[in-house]
Amino acid sequence: MIRRTGSIELLGTHGGSRIIRTKENILKVKNSLRRKKRVSARKLSMELGISATSVRRILKIDLGLKPYKKVVEPSLSDDQKLKQKKFANCVRNNFRKEETMRILFLDENFFDIDGVYNCQNDRVWAVNRADADEKGGIQQRRKFPQKVMMWLGACSDGVTPLVILDDRTVDHDCYIKKNGAMPHQHHLTQKWCQENFPSFIDKDNWPPNIPDLYPLDYSIWDEFAKVIDWNKVKPKATLIQQLKS
Repeated sequence: MIRRTGSIELLGTHGGSRIIRTKENILKVKNSLRRKKRVSARKLSMELGISATSVRRILKIDLGLKPYKKVVEPSLSDDQKLKQKKFANCVRNNFRKEETMRILFLDENFFDIDGVYNCQNDRVWAVNRADADEKGGIQQRRKFPQKVMMWLGACSDGVTPLVILDDRTVDHDCYIKKNGAMPHQHHLTQKWCQENFPSFIDKDNWPPNIPDLYPLDYSIWDEFAKVIDWNKVKPKATLIQQLKS
């Protein structure tokens, strides 16, 4: 080619011409996305009469798009957002770092004998579905599995002893109810907390619909689920034994 043209540049592209990913089909996919903001590549394929593989190539290569999951966030009014921002600034300006390290986070959680399963993150790598099933790709769930309720506290120094409420029902003498429930706002409850807690934020300064960013939710409960030998969990008593060990 160099001797014939005096250049190393290619005269044309190699390979056959595009049959599916044409300008016309790219425009079809683009217009469909304008009409439907949320649609899968499979449904686009059925609607436009183009293979799902070609639709995905058009979306990713020709249109430069990536699929994103919808982000779920609390529905807050402007007034609630303002109160939460005011609360955050108040804590930031009035609590030293050493004081925030003494915050005790409390939470309760349910574990059942069927174990913990994350449909998004728990994957089994296999050559086909049958191979995946043989490697543990089937998670069986009972309709009404036995459950155990746990209560735990956590702070910078560690965690409290685990409290297991295995047989508690709503016919006892005392209960704990959270998230703006009336017992929290009762004047006797507020008075007791003021007298016994060194840094207590009363109900008038606590913002509505505040998110629960507890370390137990995003870390500790998952660690509990990882250390349990779920193969040994059959009746509820074995689950309690695993939790205590």
